[in-house]
Amino acid sequence: MHSVMSDPDGRPRASGLSTLSEGIAIAWDAIAANKIRSILTMLGVAVGVSVVVAIAALITGLRSEVMGSIESAGPNNFVVTRIDFTAVQIAGDGTGRPPWWNRPAIEPEEMQRIARIPSVQEALYAFDFQVDLGFENQEVENVFGRGFSSGWPVYQPGDFVAGRDFTPAEVQQTRAVVVITASLAEELFGQRDPIGKRIRVLNSWRGTQEPFTVIGVMEPAENIFSTAFQYFAVFPWTAAVKRLRQNPWQAQILVVPRDSVDTSRAQDDVVAVMRGTRGLGPSDENNFAVMTSSQMIDMFNQLTALFFLVILILASVGLLVGGVGVVGIMLISVTERTREIGVRKALGATRREILWQFLVEASVLTCLGAGIGMVVGYGMAEGVAYWTPLPAEIPLWAVGTALGMAALTGMLFGLLPAYRASRLEPVDALRYE
Repeated sequence: MHSVMSDPDGRPRASGLSTLSEGIAIAWDAIAANKIRSILTMLGVAVGVSVVVAIAALITGLRSEVMGSIESAGPNNFVVTRIDFTAVQIAGDGTGRPPWWNRPAIEPEEMQRIARIPSVQEALYAFDFQVDLGFENQEVENVFGRGFSSGWPVYQPGDFVAGRDFTPAEVQQTRAVVVITASLAEELFGQRDPIGKRIRVLNSWRGTQEPFTVIGVMEPAENIFSTAFQYFAVFPWTAAVKRLRQNPWQAQILVVPRDSVDTSRAQDDVVAVMRGTRGLGPSDENNFAVMTSSQMIDMFNQLTALFFLVILILASVGLLVGGVGVVGIMLISVTERTREIGVRKALGATRREILWQFLVEASVLTCLGAGIGMVVGYGMAEGVAYWTPLPAEIPLWAVGTALGMAALTGMLFGLLPAYRASRLEPVDALRYE
C-alpha cells in the first residue's frame, strides 16, 4: 500500500518512493517503444563507462601487485642511489643533461662502509645491464643482467631450485660464476642439468665475451615483474665490471636494517656515513638519495593517479556524447508525448511531478548505458589480464563512480527537456496534434 502525502493546497500526492517507481516504469516503457533511438543514446555512455571501469581495474590490480612485490622484498629495506626518482625533473643545466647528471656514482667502498654500521644487517652493491647468453648452438639475446654482492636473495623473492648463490669469496676473487632463472635454464639447456655448465656471456656494447659457469638456478616468486622478466642472470658485481666491462654508473646500495633497529634510525646512520665519506659540509645538499619502500609506493600512486586522470578526462568525452544524445532523445520524447503530458496535468499532476518523471527517464537511460559499459569494461579488463601479465581487479569505487557519473549525466542533460515538459500548459498540450 503506497503512502500518501498532501500538497500545500490539500491535494493528495504519492510518496517519493512510489513516484520514483512510477517514473522508472514509464521510462522503461518509453525506452522499449523506441529501441534503436535509445540504444544509440546509451552507446556513448557505455563507451565512456567501459573505459573508466577497464582502466580502473587494471590500475588497481597493477597497484596491488606492485605493492605486494615491494613488501615481499622487505618493507623496511631501502636503497641508496644516485638519483632520487621521486623528485626527477625534466629541466637541465643548459647542456641538455638532467640536474643529477654530474652527481658521483655510488662506489663499492661506500657499500663497505655502510655494511659496517651497527644498525645495518646487510648492504648489497647492485647495478643492471643487458647481455646475450649462449650455450652450444642455443642463443638468448637481451637478457636482463644484474651485478650483485653475495646475499642478494634477501632482496629477490624466490627459491633456488638447483645449486646455490655465489659466496663473498667468489665476489672478492672476481670468479666467473652466474645464477640464472629456471625459465632461462630451460631455454638454454632444455632438460639437461645446468649446474656446472659453461655459458657464453656477451656484452654487445663493448664487444666482450667471457665464459661463465652456472652455479645456481632460481625460480622467482610469482608477481608481475617475474612474468615480465622471465629471463635474467645474476653475476658477482666484480666479475660484471672486470670480465664483462659493464659500467656501474647507476649502481645502488640495497640496505637491510637490523630487525631490532628502527628503520628511520638506520636511514639516518646511512646518510651520515655517506655524507662523511663524500666530504659534504653542513650546508651542502646530499649528492645521493635514500629511497624507502613507502616512497616508491607513493611515486607509483602519483604516476597511476595522473594516468587515470587523463583517461578519465578522455572517457568523459564519451559521456558528453551520450549526454548530448540524452538531450536530443528527451526533447523528441517531450514533443511526441505532449498530449500525454496534458492529460496528466489535467488529472492533477504538478509541474514538479512532470519534471521528476522526465529526469528519472533520462537517468534510467544513462544508467542502462552505464550497466552495459561496466559489463564491457569488465570483459576488456579480464581479456587484458588473460593475454598479458597485467592483473585486473575492479574496485567498488569504480562501479559507484561509473553509476554516479551516468546518473548525473542523465540528470544534467535531461534537465532542459524535463523543464520544457513541466512548463507546458494543459490546454495547449491537449490541443497538440
